[in-house]
Amino acid sequence: MEKSLCLLAAVILLGVFLAGAGTGAGALINEATTESYSLFNDTATTTTVSWTESVTVEDQGRDRPTPATAQTELFTTTDREKHLETKNTNQDREEVNSNNNKEEEEETDDRKTEDEKTELDCPPLGLESLRVDDSQIQASSYQRMGLGPHRGRLNIQSGIEDGDQYDGAWCAEYKDRHQWLEVDAIHLTLFTGVILQGRNSIWSWDWVQTYKVQLSNDSVNWETCMNGTREAIFEGNQNPETPVLGLLPVPTVARFIRINPQTWYSNGTICLRAEILGCRVNDPTDIYASEREPGSKDTLDFRHHNYKEMRKLMKSVTEECPDITRVYTIGKSYMGLKLYVMEISDNPGKHELGEPEFRYVAGMHGNEVLGRELVLNLMQYLCREYKKGNQRIVRLVTETRIHLLPSMNPDGYEVAYEKGSELAGWAEGRYSFEGIDLNHNFPDLNNIMWDAQEKATDASKVPNHYIPIPEYYTKEDATVAPETRAVISWMQDIPFVLSANLHGGELVVTYPFDCTRDWAPQENTPTADDAFFRWLASVYASTHLVMANPDRRICHYEDFQAHNNIINGGAWHTVPGSMNDFSYLHTNCFEVTVELSCDKFPHVSELPIEWENNKESLLVYMEQVHRGIKGVVRDKLTKQGIADAAIKVEDHDHDIRSAADGDYWRLLNPGEYKVMVWAEGYFPSIRRCQVGMEPHPTICDFTLTKTPIQRLKEIRAKGGKIPQDLQLRLRALRLRKLRASTKAINRRRQSQQLQQEQLLQTRRARSSGARRV
Repeated sequence: MEKSLCLLAAVILLGVFLAGAGTGAGALINEATTESYSLFNDTATTTTVSWTESVTVEDQGRDRPTPATAQTELFTTTDREKHLETKNTNQDREEVNSNNNKEEEEETDDRKTEDEKTELDCPPLGLESLRVDDSQIQASSYQRMGLGPHRGRLNIQSGIEDGDQYDGAWCAEYKDRHQWLEVDAIHLTLFTGVILQGRNSIWSWDWVQTYKVQLSNDSVNWETCMNGTREAIFEGNQNPETPVLGLLPVPTVARFIRINPQTWYSNGTICLRAEILGCRVNDPTDIYASEREPGSKDTLDFRHHNYKEMRKLMKSVTEECPDITRVYTIGKSYMGLKLYVMEISDNPGKHELGEPEFRYVAGMHGNEVLGRELVLNLMQYLCREYKKGNQRIVRLVTETRIHLLPSMNPDGYEVAYEKGSELAGWAEGRYSFEGIDLNHNFPDLNNIMWDAQEKATDASKVPNHYIPIPEYYTKEDATVAPETRAVISWMQDIPFVLSANLHGGELVVTYPFDCTRDWAPQENTPTADDAFFRWLASVYASTHLVMANPDRRICHYEDFQAHNNIINGGAWHTVPGSMNDFSYLHTNCFEVTVELSCDKFPHVSELPIEWENNKESLLVYMEQVHRGIKGVVRDKLTKQGIADAAIKVEDHDHDIRSAADGDYWRLLNPGEYKVMVWAEGYFPSIRRCQVGMEPHPTICDFTLTKTPIQRLKEIRAKGGKIPQDLQLRLRALRLRKLRASTKAINRRRQSQQLQQEQLLQTRRARSSGARRV
């Protein structure tokens, strides 16, 4: 947990200060013991803030008005002025393993900064994360069920049609100042703030502009939050989507809280989405007080890591487990942040014959940050459990080469990180710095294949794998993000077998194809390996603690439980140019997308819970790389491996290719398969391979015999040419062009940056000279 949480495990002395008019205000919280406003009675009550980590409080860190000085009726807190967590967004582009003096000085400064980051903000109760149940939310009125109080959750998304049962806010039936949204915290809670949004809707614009906050212990007798001697009026929203934080002038202990709208958008009505900030307080009379707070037994670094902190964590893992880890980079973002990858293997830095390559990619959308933190936690977990001798982890590390990319879009992440977990909204930081959605930025190979199949007289002759990148995509003026270019090059260099792309904002696992035929907005579009993809998706979904819960609430408006929490990507919504489809059609790698959580940017207090929700799923999914068949394709005479040999499984219209050393991996469900292997200049070979139920691959090696020289002479005598795999040649040519254009773009960008720096230096020199004169 970060120090920015409110006085975790510190002691709070509650007191009631009653003025002659019956209004009350408490002193600001300071140090470990303090007086804050209570709604109980006239007797001071000693309570302790209960949380999972103790925090040393150094400073208040907020200029809240005191009873003596507060005279302003409107209490405002903008999302830019007040953050739940102090963010340090300085970008460090040094290598992970750099140990120079400058880095040591920076680390010292960072430690000082961490010590100065103590704030008194409490975590969210969990309206957005669904920890708050629908039954805990009530309202004075609502227009209809689809706009009921249960829809008043921060960042909740509406369905396509207004008027259905899943609309995008709570909306009051009446337009007056007597409307309210009420939340029951269940436990005694120190309330510190409210975050508000307007209504999510394609068709309607509705938001609350100002509001009051009321508190109660019994939901009958209510007291309005005071700003000195006046009722505090909080500033709300100016648009439907931007979250706005309002901090209570005096943190107050109660059980119930109400948001009471005062003014709203003139052309709209009273609609809002909200999150409540509060710390649970120990209450001797609470019958649920003995309930254990959810968390994790694993002692991992549960916090949000910006670019510099991510690099330091990865460095610390390599120092802790130098024999099984290696950090490398695959390229840079538009802003020059390096795309770091952690490799975990018993022989890092080298592809071992017969050992499959696995990858997790997170942070494609910069604001979907849970995947980033889970991947960083996974690095730590694998390292420590390997050192402990955990046999499951030892087997996984020794038999698999694992690659973990925690942040594919670091530029977007820094934008979201700067706002903070509850204030980034639904889309802040989603796109790259250039405004590109990276999951629509890969070459659309689906339609190239489908168009070729429709035009061909024999569709079976159309290539179904290793489809080359189209020519237009390789040009320098093509709209291809540097992050996408880096990942494509990475895919070419390493023979990945299995991958998962970690996203957020829903609870579902999707599998290819993501793009639909004929541009249909929604249509089930299966691959030739649909059965295995469904298995892969089910493995993750069925072991995810929340997805597997049949009583869970839906995130927004789609009930994926009806599909067992898995769905074909095209059946959900079409995504042309997705990484999943490109990976399947251009390489040997099978990839699914995992939507990890309803909350794209969970608060730091939720990270241990999310780790436990996903830990088993992350591990068991990696183990699926060992299903199916594997082997080595060798030359009969030389015994050397044959690269780029095609492996074809009968009744599966999708082939794969052998790697540079001749080894291959073909993911398959249990069963008996007829497998044919062929390579340029060799006779094909056929054999039957049996795949069992156990998660271990069946070894199916192949030995190929070269075509007789006499046969080649006969072909030449007839004026013919020796057959060549033109598809492979074109694929390699397009990759070379893509890399060449990437280098040219990088050189041009570096030249422009140098010119800008020189111009800036010249301006500074002139300005300095003018001041001296």
